[in-house]
Amino acid sequence: MTRGERLAKVVTERELDQLFVSDLTNVRYLTGFTGTNGACLIGGDELIFFTDFRYTERAAHEVGPEWERPEAERELIPQIVGRISGRVGFEDAHLSVRQLARLEAATEAGVELIPAGDLVEQLRAVKEPGELERIAAAAELADEVYRWALERGMVGRTERDVAHACEARLRELGAEPSFPPIVAAGANGALPHAEPGDREIGAGELVVFDMGALLDGYCSDCTRTYATGEVSDDAREVYELVLRAQMAALGAIRAGVAGKEADAVPREMIAEAGHGDHFGHGTGHGVGLEVHEGPRLGTTSEDHLAENNVVTVEPGVYMPGRFGVRIEDLVVVTADGHRNLSGLPKELQVVG
Repeated sequence: MTRGERLAKVVTERELDQLFVSDLTNVRYLTGFTGTNGACLIGGDELIFFTDFRYTERAAHEVGPEWERPEAERELIPQIVGRISGRVGFEDAHLSVRQLARLEAATEAGVELIPAGDLVEQLRAVKEPGELERIAAAAELADEVYRWALERGMVGRTERDVAHACEARLRELGAEPSFPPIVAAGANGALPHAEPGDREIGAGELVVFDMGALLDGYCSDCTRTYATGEVSDDAREVYELVLRAQMAALGAIRAGVAGKEADAVPREMIAEAGHGDHFGHGTGHGVGLEVHEGPRLGTTSEDHLAENNVVTVEPGVYMPGRFGVRIEDLVVVTADGHRNLSGLPKELQVVG
């Protein structure tokens, strides 16, 4: 059964006649289309893909034969409206207010537009074997660039120089960064999403280093924290705390576990050590076609882990004005545990 056919079954189960898919990442997942103007209409026995003249040749190569491919104008909504009927779901998290207004204005009587949530994202969260292979390859390539970066050293270089060199190396190896790398030394490490700047990395600091690869359409994500020489006792203590919490969180990963339950494991350990206020983000998130997708591991998550989800496990402690520590692995959820795709060591490593 193709992805489109699987989604059509879900659409029927939701008592919808059709689903209008407008998010380009979801369109790519369903059809393979990599252009920048496409949409789908799924329902019953219908699988319809819309694009305009600029992309018809590309669609002929990328979109499977199970999809009807009527050529549309650059503005797709008029052609889509001509094919919708009954109870039609739409992606309310992605369709803009303007697009929805235009859709509603053009819709004939008897058509009911219904917010349908994240039906495609729920399918995307459970990875197929080929997807797992691509994500694993992206993780392995990122690990290679980490090792290359450490061999070049960090002390005396700016955060931006290290980050840009890694981006260039990823491209040399045939990938793209899955997000702008984070290289945050000393007090900058206390900013979870710090942007690399002109600060020179000194000796005796902790450096939070967060990087991923985008390879063959799929992402990876990994964080390590390194020392550039001897660090203070409290910095080392925080590092060991985060490492213990991260290992405990990994131990909680398995199919059926609630995202908030997996998040609670490292959060409670960090809070008991007196650093509850210094861990303000979620423990993890899904990774696939996008570097941030479902399921989430967090205090408000309503997700449950399923076999072949791919998630990060990344607790951290951030000491304002002083330093930060984050350790992140990328794992595949299995029936009774996980398979770790991150191959870098996690004991505190001293680099030059």
